[in-house]
Amino acid sequence: MKKWIKAARLRTLPLSISGILLGSAAAFKEYHTQNNYYIIVILCLLTTLFFQVLSNYANDYGDAVKGTDNENRVGPKRAVQSGEITKNQMKNAMIITSVLSLITSVGVIYVSFGQENFTQALIYLFLALASVGAAIKYTVGKSAYGYKGMGDLFVFIFFGLVSTLGTYYLFGHTLNLYIVFPAIGIGLLSIAVLNMNNMRDVENDTIMKKNTLVVKIGFEKAKQYHFFLIVFAAIVFNVFAINSFSKWYQYVYVIGFIPLLKNITVVGKAKNPRLLDPELKRISLTTFLISLLLSIALILN
Repeated sequence: MKKWIKAARLRTLPLSISGILLGSAAAFKEYHTQNNYYIIVILCLLTTLFFQVLSNYANDYGDAVKGTDNENRVGPKRAVQSGEITKNQMKNAMIITSVLSLITSVGVIYVSFGQENFTQALIYLFLALASVGAAIKYTVGKSAYGYKGMGDLFVFIFFGLVSTLGTYYLFGHTLNLYIVFPAIGIGLLSIAVLNMNNMRDVENDTIMKKNTLVVKIGFEKAKQYHFFLIVFAAIVFNVFAINSFSKWYQYVYVIGFIPLLKNITVVGKAKNPRLLDPELKRISLTTFLISLLLSIALILN
């Protein structure tokens, strides 16, 4: 099991549930007395964890097949690259994880919509299938969008908007526009995680023609882009908080931006992309911390 757990890249999982936490917490005050509230939360968490593991397995497989994972890659060796897991084994793992994610997706759709809201259920089923496709097609296949600089857009859509707004909608089948602000904030910080990863790997990605956005715009402009992502995320979170919170302790989430100040300082001074590897973990866990503290603030609201 150790090799599969390693390939699942557990350090990426907290980031994947950040939007689920915020969407669930935003719905808590109004909907937590519903019998299905906690069932929906649990199924959403399971679903997004399966999606993330699927994405990690697919990235492991896709980059290995394309040769992007090689001796020049920064960070821990991937499972297929190192030979711990064969390509066929990883393909089978992707199929199993896809099926599991669709099972939990159908479960949460049924619990939320029942048999009465067929159209809305159908839309969510389409989103579930799109999520599976997005998880796989990031690096797998000739049309892998991660090799065309489209990863940032997909991360914003699925980690930010779909994760946060989609979860909130499941509870009451309505949307409050103010939820858009934390959804955008989580989406921007999730892009920042991807951007950090792509800045770290820019040298090898350039050689292997993995045309991430960082490869397209260059390392120096990517640092400016990273600064924008962090600052704009802070702005939208604070706009949301000012219009939502009335108690001083609900603003404790700003503690989470202290590590991000360190992050943008390190990135701004960076000359060697390879030395940015430790920052990847910092920004990923900090995004989760901010979402957790904001979620607690929403529940206490």
